[in-house]
Amino acid sequence: MECFRIDESGYTGFDLLNPDQRFQGAAAVAISDEDAARLIKEHLPRLQAPELKYRSLSRRPGNHERLISLQRDVLTHFKSVTYVCDKRFLLVLMFVDYAVEPFYYERGIGFYENGQNYAMASLLTMAAPTLLGQAAFDNLLVAFQHAAKEKTPEALKALVAAARATRWQEFPEGLGPLAQYAAPECLSAIATPGVNTDAALVVLQSLISRMEVMADGAYRVEHDQSKNLLTYHDLLQRFIDHDQEIEFRQTEIASLKFPLKLTEVSQVDSKTSPAVQLADVMIGTAIEAANNMTGLRSGGLDPEAVMSLYADHQFIHLIPSLNFEEQRRFRQGTQASELIDYFSTNFAGPRKS
Repeated sequence: MECFRIDESGYTGFDLLNPDQRFQGAAAVAISDEDAARLIKEHLPRLQAPELKYRSLSRRPGNHERLISLQRDVLTHFKSVTYVCDKRFLLVLMFVDYAVEPFYYERGIGFYENGQNYAMASLLTMAAPTLLGQAAFDNLLVAFQHAAKEKTPEALKALVAAARATRWQEFPEGLGPLAQYAAPECLSAIATPGVNTDAALVVLQSLISRMEVMADGAYRVEHDQSKNLLTYHDLLQRFIDHDQEIEFRQTEIASLKFPLKLTEVSQVDSKTSPAVQLADVMIGTAIEAANNMTGLRSGGLDPEAVMSLYADHQFIHLIPSLNFEEQRRFRQGTQASELIDYFSTNFAGPRKS
């Protein structure tokens, strides 16, 4: 059975504002341990460490060209997908989904139509520091993720106060539901059990949408035994166990259909799995490139050289965009509202036995 090896980077749970880890992502590679070991030996013949770790290897300039060649080989000859998201943008998108959209839904407005939620989230992410005040907007995001986690009357009240402390009159379409009306439908959505700001579900949803297309038939997933991947493991098992027949259109190139072709997920010791180590290299490189391209860090591999290795179908990213016409076309006919509701009902919150 075909097996995708996956690894993640940048996971910080519900806190999407961690300044040291702006990006989160994961990579999946359909490669055997035998082929992975062969590639590692071919491209890094002097490797002495018991385990291939991207972070350690990228510190040495002498390894850079070898790592680029290794990834080129993987991307050319094996099925793979890498996903990276800007966690701050994702948090703003979640704010729009739960603290804004329910207000419009109650008034019969199709807020998700043609990606309007992405357009508003992009505008907020890029313009809110000027429109609303940088510190005030930062405080609003902190209050939102706290309210989504705690769900207490005090936390929800603090969220409304944080919205009112911004210059919300500059953008009443986005901040008015909380600041002007303290909309009960929005506060109720945030307080719904299972609603949270953990990005693992978003990351896995994107990976699976591509793995399902790439897999010729039934397939399985292996990943490392790290603590962070326990959340991913639980979600993958839920996806596997879900046997209801349903399909959602996400974008012009992506959809998600249940039941999945994915039939099994297992944990392995990455020290004994060269294939999992290659997944670590793929996501480590992508996260480093994102940090370098946005000026958050420097050093490591040339980000332009890294990104040039990927075909369009091999790389998925979630970043803000003010090209609203492109977003409208890309997300025309999306079933985002139905998908969010379905995932909140079936995959969020504690796992049912």
